[in-house]
Amino acid sequence: MRKLLNTLYITRETAFLSLDGENIVIKEDSEEIARFPLHMLEGIVSFSYLGASPALMGKCAEMGIGLSFCSPYGKFLARSEGKSRGNVLLRREQYRIADDPKWSAEIARMMLTGKVYNTRWVVERTKRDHALRVDESRLESTVNELKKSLTAIQTAEDLDSLRGIEGSAASAYFGVFDQLILRDKETFCFKERNRRPPKDPCNALLSFVYMLLTSMCVNAAESVGLDSYVGFLHCDRPGRTSLALDLMEELRPCMADRFVLTLINNKVIQPADFTKSENGAVSITDSGRKRILQAWQERKQDVITHPYLSEKLPWGLVPFIQAQLLSRFIRGDLDAYPPFLWK
Repeated sequence: MRKLLNTLYITRETAFLSLDGENIVIKEDSEEIARFPLHMLEGIVSFSYLGASPALMGKCAEMGIGLSFCSPYGKFLARSEGKSRGNVLLRREQYRIADDPKWSAEIARMMLTGKVYNTRWVVERTKRDHALRVDESRLESTVNELKKSLTAIQTAEDLDSLRGIEGSAASAYFGVFDQLILRDKETFCFKERNRRPPKDPCNALLSFVYMLLTSMCVNAAESVGLDSYVGFLHCDRPGRTSLALDLMEELRPCMADRFVLTLINNKVIQPADFTKSENGAVSITDSGRKRILQAWQERKQDVITHPYLSEKLPWGLVPFIQAQLLSRFIRGDLDAYPPFLWK
């Protein structure tokens, strides 16, 4: 369990939530393991199989406390909340901001700041940890280019300019991504980003892990009451979860790309875990997917210190925290959206 931003996160899979007076009580095997005063909470997010008592749900609705239920794997299931902080009020403000190019650009600026900053540190870490195995001067050149992109982001005036800068930064980053791969270069050689379908094992891994991260960001946005289909950087498109893609941008380098590099460099995934069809599409085998999912679940449990909150929490909660911070900015509780800056 972790109480952050006045939101209580229940991460134990077998916890049951109940009400005792003005307190939420967390029980496991009928034994009380923790309790918190409800008046201190703005929201509760449970990742438990067992759920909550009707009495607690009613009390949360009465007090305006959002109560969200997710599976232990992070899939959003349902949300109940009171009248004073209904989804409609938050979403109406979200729609107003999304329709305003100036405000959308300000949010996009912060998200892309996080993305390029985190991309830079993915490269920096490899250069620092494996200097004898990589082209250090080439990586240093890319780092300098990413630093320039960070400066350009701060002065960009509109969304089109921001998207152009992001595209150039992504091109520079993926231009040296192959340098970050340290083993089985014949199998996992990376030449360029390709998808729909991926044409090589490395791109197949990236696409699969990006899908996992996107799903987490959808669940995170919905769990705090935001509309995952209405974004600020990504424009509206039928069937596309644009806000989830927005949230994903700053987390892509540190949560997804680093994870893929770990799978390859630590020999978690093998060349035999891929198949190639007649049209050139590369797929991951069932056994490979199971191994990736197991490693993904383990990675989500790794504890980090959140750069904005200065509190320790599992990686798996980071998308939910960022969605919570975004919702607070949209409601006017924060002056700006603080991106996740990993190092």
